[in-house]
Amino acid sequence: MFPSKHNAVCFALVLLLLPSFVSGQESEPVTIHVQYDHPQGAFPPVWNFFGYDEPNYTYAPNGKKLLGEIDGLSSKPAYIRVHNLLTTGDGSASLKWGSTNAYTEDTMGNPVYDWKIVDRIFDTFQQAGVKPLVEIGFMPEALSTHPQPYRHNFPNGSIYTGWAYPSKDYQKWAELVFQFTKHLRDRYGDAKVKNWLWEIWNEPDIDYWKGTPEEFFKLYDYSADAVLRALPNAKVGGPDSTGPGRPKAAQFLEDFLQHCDTGKNYVTGKNGAPLDFISFHPKGSPTWQGDHVQMGIAAQLNAIDQGFKIVASFPKWRNTPVILGESDPEGCAACSAEKNPQNSYRNGALYASYTAEAFSQTLSLAAREQINLMGVVTWAFEFEDQPYFAGFRELASNGLDKPVLNAFRMLGVLGGDRVEATSSAALETDQIVSTGVRKMRDIRAIATRTEHGVEILIWNYHDDDLPSASTSIQLTISELPVEIQRALLEHFRIDASHSNAFTAWKELGSPQKPDEEQYKKLEAAAQLQLLSSPKWIQIERGSATLRFELPRQGLSLLKIGW
Repeated sequence: MFPSKHNAVCFALVLLLLPSFVSGQESEPVTIHVQYDHPQGAFPPVWNFFGYDEPNYTYAPNGKKLLGEIDGLSSKPAYIRVHNLLTTGDGSASLKWGSTNAYTEDTMGNPVYDWKIVDRIFDTFQQAGVKPLVEIGFMPEALSTHPQPYRHNFPNGSIYTGWAYPSKDYQKWAELVFQFTKHLRDRYGDAKVKNWLWEIWNEPDIDYWKGTPEEFFKLYDYSADAVLRALPNAKVGGPDSTGPGRPKAAQFLEDFLQHCDTGKNYVTGKNGAPLDFISFHPKGSPTWQGDHVQMGIAAQLNAIDQGFKIVASFPKWRNTPVILGESDPEGCAACSAEKNPQNSYRNGALYASYTAEAFSQTLSLAAREQINLMGVVTWAFEFEDQPYFAGFRELASNGLDKPVLNAFRMLGVLGGDRVEATSSAALETDQIVSTGVRKMRDIRAIATRTEHGVEILIWNYHDDDLPSASTSIQLTISELPVEIQRALLEHFRIDASHSNAFTAWKELGSPQKPDEEQYKKLEAAAQLQLLSSPKWIQIERGSATLRFELPRQGLSLLKIGW
């Protein structure tokens, strides 16, 4: 009970104002300033790397379709990394599983090599125009020190079965890696394979490797030597360990780098091992809050920050290219949202805005530590024979592109020459690494230029996926060529109602068997869409100002050309 009518009125006003206060005052206008004549260096497409567990989905119909779309994201070819290229099996796929049967043995224990499935995978890569980041793994059944059980049945039981164990014969393993590399070189030719990347195993600091760290270093030395014997100019790297935000993972990465620097090589007996790039896997940590998802971007960025610091601490390696071999909001692409509600972010615009935010902050951290960032792998592809929009971490569902793929389309429109872009609502990187984006939203921009235009990507990100008022954006582009008086504006948008097949699917009643007409509508909704029709805008004394609304988790790409 309120003691007075005056207090009751005041309390009512507080309730009216509370949503705006809690959501970080989204109603306040945000000013973004892009300076065309303030270059900030090159903007390489380090985002154009993708990966997945199930290599046999590569040549499935929707897999081929998606690879073609990935190739179309950028003028530069994408890199693709997949698990299970040497795993024993009949080539059938299931969640977190794949196989090629590349290596078996006859009754006398002699090697039998079979490249049919390997060729089918790599032929599809070549037809799509993408480049392999060749992951050498996992252990064939005939070489495993603990072969049974071999094939797992995810999500039932452990996935870490016979394929995860060390080799019982490192000479046979090395010969397999040599023959594998030689076969790919012979089939596709030096002109193509010289630009491929080669890395050893996956996450050897956890149960993906059932041996000791020293046994992994031995595997690395034998594998790297075998690759280089077959392809002397190959770029070989690793260890693709887990996120070094955890002390154990950080120690593993340090020990591996030390081994490659001064440790005794298990093959040559000399000190050190070849290392052309360094890779590790930063992951975020979303949680379900009972009524909404709260993303955990701080965990991912902290792992990146710690990993960069470790690399920079080694004089020999501080300029070595770094590839974030899996850089994602969390760690299980094949865990759907049905039993893991924190994964429901994957279908809508939140995954898209998170991707832009994480990528931008990764660039900032790399610049701060002066890291030679070569690639950021998004571990997401597609899953065959699964329900529509089941909440897997994927770029497309049953051939329908998700909003996150449109975020990559936006990144692909950006040019190669970055220019200065500032925002009045951009949070400090250290704050986001420490606590995420919780109290205030983070609204920022990346801008690039060409001789005849400027491209600007703006997003409105918050860890909490809650309803919120849109934010008014005032965008000023200055220092444009003074002779330009008019320019063509194209404004693309990702939000709940644009470039969003998930929303369109729900509006159709969430059909699990859409008819032909419904599917065509969903395909159209899945593409990157304009917010409004292209229009010509005035440029006055080298400057233009634009105003628009940007909802929470929304992304706008503005392309201005003359």
